[in-house]
Amino acid sequence: MVAGCLVLAALVFFAILFAPVYIRNLKFQNYVDELTHGVGNDKQPDAVLQGRVLEEARELGLPVTESNVRIYRRDGLRIDVQYAVTVTAPLYSVSIHFYPGAGSR
Repeated sequence: MVAGCLVLAALVFFAILFAPVYIRNLKFQNYVDELTHGVGNDKQPDAVLQGRVLEEARELGLPVTESNVRIYRRDGLRIDVQYAVTVTAPLYSVSIHFYPGAGSR
């Protein structure tokens, strides 16, 4: 009984620790997807699209820099982003790498 409670407590602790990071990434991924499918966005300059991606990342508190954003224009518009978030818990630290991206094909 005690062991079960400890396991459950550990699961809840890690869910509380990691869930916000994954939720922010999901919101960011949805934004990038909407951006690539938005009407007229394929005609926007790369710098404008990159600025919009960086602004959304900043609003979500994600450590995305200009060098993390790649914009491709072969067969439509594609935006790829790579970044890592470090999550620190007592006695444990891990970097989680994310690769959100979307295309307009």
